[in-house]
Amino acid sequence: LGKPTARQERTRPGTAQHEDRSGFQFDHEAFLGKEEARSFDQLSPDESRDRLGKIVDRIDDNQDGYVTTEELKTWIKRVQKRYIYENVAKVWKDYDLNKDNKIAWEEYKQATYGYYL
Repeated sequence: LGKPTARQERTRPGTAQHEDRSGFQFDHEAFLGKEEARSFDQLSPDESRDRLGKIVDRIDDNQDGYVTTEELKTWIKRVQKRYIYENVAKVWKDYDLNKDNKIAWEEYKQATYGYYL
C-alpha cells in the first residue's frame, strides 16, 4: 500500500460518523466556541434562535440558503482555530515570566512544572 494522495475522512465503513455524548454541550462548544457557547447559555430561547440565525447566515458562504457539510466543516475549523489563538493569548503571560514577549525553555518548565520542581 502506498500513501494516499488525497485527504480522506478517517472513518471506517459501518462505524458511526459522530459519537453523541450525554447532552449537547460538546456540539454546542464545537459549533460556537467555548466563550460564545457560554454566552448562549444565558439567552432566552427566542434570543438564542435569533442569534443562531445570524450565525447560520455567516456559515452559508455561497448564500444559497443551505449549509453544506463543507461549509459547516469550514465554520467549525474557524471557530476552533479562533479558540486556540485566544487561549494561547490568555496563557502567554503566565509562561512569559520575565515579560520579554518570548518563552524560554526555563520559563516554560517553571510555569508548567514549577510546583513539582
